[in-house]
Amino acid sequence: MQRIRYSRYLKMIIVLLDLLVLASVFIFFYVSRNSDLIHDVNLWYENSFPLLLLVSFWLLLSGRTKIYNIPRNLTYTLFTERIIAQFVLFVIGLVLIRKVSNNQFFRSELAWLSLYLFVFVMISKSVIYFGIKYLRSRGVNNRNIMFLEENTSTEVLKNFLEERRDYGYRIFDYSQSFSPHSMTLFWKEKGIHTVFIPTQNSIDKKTEEEIFSLAEENKVNVTMVPSISQNEFFLYDLEYIKTQPVLKQTKYPLDYFSNLILKRTFDIVFSVFVLLFICSWMFPLIAILIKLSSKGPVFFIQKRYGFHEKVFCCLKFRTMVVNDDSSTKTTEKNDIRITKIGKLLRKSSLDELPQFINVLKGEMSVVGPRPHMLAVDNHYKQKIGRYSLRSLVNPGITGLAQVNGLRGDDGNVEVEMNKRVLADAFYVRNWSFVLDLVIILKTVFLVCTGDKKAG
Repeated sequence: MQRIRYSRYLKMIIVLLDLLVLASVFIFFYVSRNSDLIHDVNLWYENSFPLLLLVSFWLLLSGRTKIYNIPRNLTYTLFTERIIAQFVLFVIGLVLIRKVSNNQFFRSELAWLSLYLFVFVMISKSVIYFGIKYLRSRGVNNRNIMFLEENTSTEVLKNFLEERRDYGYRIFDYSQSFSPHSMTLFWKEKGIHTVFIPTQNSIDKKTEEEIFSLAEENKVNVTMVPSISQNEFFLYDLEYIKTQPVLKQTKYPLDYFSNLILKRTFDIVFSVFVLLFICSWMFPLIAILIKLSSKGPVFFIQKRYGFHEKVFCCLKFRTMVVNDDSSTKTTEKNDIRITKIGKLLRKSSLDELPQFINVLKGEMSVVGPRPHMLAVDNHYKQKIGRYSLRSLVNPGITGLAQVNGLRGDDGNVEVEMNKRVLADAFYVRNWSFVLDLVIILKTVFLVCTGDKKAG
């Protein structure tokens, strides 16, 4: 129970700090423009209620935007998106309050006030976010966990939690045979908070029920880890009709027409900009270099699966010597088929530039799961249940998997492909415009610095 109280106190401290920043910005902004009224006590009494109203409005909005619901696996992208949503709604509220209020406190220059608010709130919350991450990476505020049985899925999760120390998980291995007494004793000695159990396990039903009962009794959370090959966990969401739980087919963010229009509009605008101001002079230069390096066409055209597995012709600059295996054999480390200029193009990802034409045609998006060769898709969609989720959105020139280093051939192709599919599934289920912008910025950084995983 101490863990729970500590978390609550921490959240309370964060809320109070936010409110302090909020109130300070308002007071500083008002005083800096009304210095002659600083000593007017009656004025401060009059403005105390509006300030309390603003603070209450901020807290009310936070229940909707979830800015104080900060799980350990919350990405900075999603964290920033929540802050922006909170800020936009708060400013809209300020505009409405200003229209109906004659109080001087609300008659300030709203544009400058909004800018002050956004900058200071963003800085303070970012400091808190990265401060907590740093403390957890140093062993402070760790959460003790254990894995009961392991398979491919739990192995991927365990490796990830060991690598990302900033998530603040400390893993304990339980090697004893199960008994209620030994399990309870282990939980108490190690201060276990969460038990991870794979959905595909060898635990009999009676023992599983006993573990769940023990966990409830000892206030230990149980988290089920679905198998990488299972797809049903991504097909349904739990909803309620009155008090009756039902499993309803999942709607993903890009199933909503407004999100789809936003993404498509951005794709067109961004692609036109790149094609006019970058590709217009870079295409001829790259074409000359390709022609000088080896015989063959400038472009490499290959059929790939697109939205809902519709086949389209994907454009790339040719980076290999002309060969008969290009449509069936993936690239390998130190692949002898890659030309000298091809290595440079791959390293900088410039070989993907012609795909902006695919984006304009509506066959691809700027951001999305990277399209694979048809043979690769046909092979893995039989082995990985959630693989077909990738086709629920347009394939992209860049993607979440690629900016996180999940590209190229590191030797263990099966494991790497599982990780890529997990990243793509996350993108499909958690798409947002801010996420796309972050992926694009990371891609630009990789293009400028060179991606070691590109090959």
